[in-house]
This record gives sequence, C-alpha cells and structure tokens, in this order.
Amino acid sequence: MNLIKTINLKKTYITGKDITTDALKGITLEIDTKEFLAIAGPSGSGKTSLLNILSALDMPTSGKVLFENKDITEKDINQLADFRLNKIGFVFQSYNLINTLTAFENVEYIMLLQGRPTAERKDKAEAILKRVGLGNYLNRFPNEMSGGQQQRVAVARAIAAEPKVIIADEPTANLDSKTAGLLMDLMLELNEEKGITFIFSTHDPMIMKKAKRIIKLKDGLIEK
Repeated sequence: MNLIKTINLKKTYITGKDITTDALKGITLEIDTKEFLAIAGPSGSGKTSLLNILSALDMPTSGKVLFENKDITEKDINQLADFRLNKIGFVFQSYNLINTLTAFENVEYIMLLQGRPTAERKDKAEAILKRVGLGNYLNRFPNEMSGGQQQRVAVARAIAAEPKVIIADEPTANLDSKTAGLLMDLMLELNEEKGITFIFSTHDPMIMKKAKRIIKLKDGLIEK
C-alpha cells in the first residue's frame, strides 16, 4: 500500500544575492507502507533535503508530497506541526535528546505533547526502553550514556509516538561499526514486528546492505 508519493519535487536554496543552489531537480518516487528504505548518495546529492521535505520540516520550491493520498504541501503551519507530531518519528545523527531529561523522560515527553494519559505514558516509556535494551538506564541522563545508548533512546522516543514512518538522517554516523550494526538490527526488528516504515539517508555500506530497497541520489536526481 502506497504511503508516500512525491511528484516532481524541486528544492532551490538562495544562499546569497543572485546565488542559488538546486538541491533537488525533480524527484518522483513512491514509498510503500512497511518499507525499510535507504536513500543513498554522496554529500551534496540531496539526501537531507529530500528527507526534510518528506517529513514536512521543509517545503519544496515546487512539486507535491502526498502522504496517505493527502497533499502535505498544502497544510498550514499548525497542521504541519500536528502532522509531524503524530505521523513522523525522527532519529537524528546527533541524537537530539533533551540533556536535562532522563532517558525515561525523553521518551515520555513526546507522548506528553500528544496529550496521552500519565499512566499510559509511564507504562509505555518503560516498556519501550526495555525493548531497546535500556531497561537499566531509565534514570540516566544523556551525558551518562554512550553514543549508541543515546541513539537507542532516540529510537525509543521515535516509536513511542506510534508514527507511520520513522525518518533517520545518517543515524549511524557517530557510532562505531559494531554499535551501528546492532542499532540497524534493532530498527529492522521494529520494522518487521510493528510494521513501521523506515526511511534512512546514508552513505554507509552497512546500512545499504541491510536496507530492503535503495534509492540512489546524485546531483539532486534519482539515479536510474
């Protein structure tokens, strides 16, 4: 079943007076529910620009993004914020955890924003952290955990929101190869068990090997 469809996406950045950069030059693709998809390509190929638009963090210069057959490029600011909160989970290269909150509180916070009851938040946050192997780290702060542990908290936070899709921008970039492999195995298990769609941007051969489909970008276009 089709989850996301893009139609002739273009993105141009204005970086100075009369200086423009065409990051995306016409991207048309379809992504199905439950995919485990890697968007690969060298730096400057347009990977991050494409992910930012798919997740409604940015808007295209032209073209459309259909999410469950609805055009998200036509939503207003409040609708986009609601869309990101309830439909998209994010895993960033730099983890993006809140340093003043424990692992448990970081995971619980996304559900607090969604307005879920206290008991549900607490039960679910604990269960998810146990699921990602951090049952003994509930009360640790980010600076008390390794990079791999912090990224597992980020994954737990992302799935706690029960999103349709998790967008992961270079999620293994700051991890050693063993930790990165374990993290990818965890996300693959979550994809298969819970049916969450995962979309990665990467130039890591290990991620590309584990992906079920690869879309290769070069100079803002999909390589044929």
